Amino acid sequence: MNRARADPAAYADVLRRYRSYFDGRILRLPGNPVGILTTEGVSVVDEAIAFLEQQQPLPPFGASPLLARAADDHVREQGPRGALGHASQDGARAGDRAQRQGGGRYVAEAISYGPSEGAEVVRQLIVDDGVPDRGHRHLIFTDEFRYAGVGCGDHARFETMCAISFGTTATGHYRAGSPD
Repeated sequence: MNRARADPAAYADVLRRYRSYFDGRILRLPGNPVGILTTEGVSVVDEAIAFLEQQQPLPPFGASPLLARAADDHVREQGPRGALGHASQDGARAGDRAQRQGGGRYVAEAISYGPSEGAEVVRQLIVDDGVPDRGHRHLIFTDEFRYAGVGCGDHARFETMCAISFGTTATGHYRAGSPD
């Protein structure tokens, strides 16, 4: 994510290479002769490339152990059940999970299901196939978010999931030291 934030135009080149593996809506990655049916196909990759070409560079995310614990909580709760979405079984959302870790509630979240390699997760979230508002892409390129924490693990339905919690501060408080 930091590579894409620091040099969006260079990351657009990564997506140009990725684009070459598409045949309409079918993605045929090397080593996978069966192919993957995508929702939007190559058009969303082109859209992501155009976005990146216009995006100004941003500072890297700082690592946040608290946000990583909150993200990991969601993976550990959701993964074994094969569940999807941002709400935990008890209805908790990203900010609730950060508060349970002693942080604040000013937290956003992106979730990737399926990819097991970090580069694939980032690519999936930036392309954001099948997500009409491109919410994951926008989270990654929101200047206000300066910290991130990642939790990844097994998922009963998609093998792997990664949750990423984003905060304006490392603790998920609106401003460092502020009570929520």
